Amino acid sequence: MEKLAEIVAKQLLQIKAIKLQPANPFTWASGWKSPIYCDNRKTLSYPEVRDFIKLEFARLVLEKYPDVDVVAGVATGAIAQGALVSDAINKPFIYIRAAAKSHGMTNLIEGDLKPGQKVVVIEDLISTGGSSLKAVDAIREAGGEVLGMLAIFTYGFGVATEAFEKANVELTTLSSYEQLIPFASESGYVTADDVATLQEWRKDPGSWKK
Repeated sequence: MEKLAEIVAKQLLQIKAIKLQPANPFTWASGWKSPIYCDNRKTLSYPEVRDFIKLEFARLVLEKYPDVDVVAGVATGAIAQGALVSDAINKPFIYIRAAAKSHGMTNLIEGDLKPGQKVVVIEDLISTGGSSLKAVDAIREAGGEVLGMLAIFTYGFGVATEAFEKANVELTTLSSYEQLIPFASESGYVTADDVATLQEWRKDPGSWKK
């Protein structure tokens, strides 16, 4: 039987939410050159994949955090994912903006969060962890208790691992870079030379050059 991480990795590759191009790397917004690009918003366009991710998230929330009061999505990529999960488990939903609105109520958190409520945060992708943990900070500053964070995929950077540990946030992901590459190799999606390149990038993505 396939493991969950392999199933999700296969789905993300099949719908091209993840693209691997070691010979023709992408340029991220940060300026980093990368042989991988991940856009998990694409999962929303594929009902079978969308439902699978929703149900696995819902299962994990109920198993790991049965006393959850509120589900939160991180803007913008995880707003829809979070709303789907909250609907599946019949819990209130909020989402956290990247920055407070400059007009109206100047909200950073959209929706009702009461002090003391226990929150599970949903993310689509973890890279360095910076924006994800800003959402955690916003919830805590509003008086909420963050039980943990669930994400579809993580690159597994050491800087992110350290950041989550420092923030005392438990992170659980459906799949990861570490689990993706062996599957991509075994399935013939990439060659042995590609795997070497992908592993080399993973060691120092900020200074990697192809």
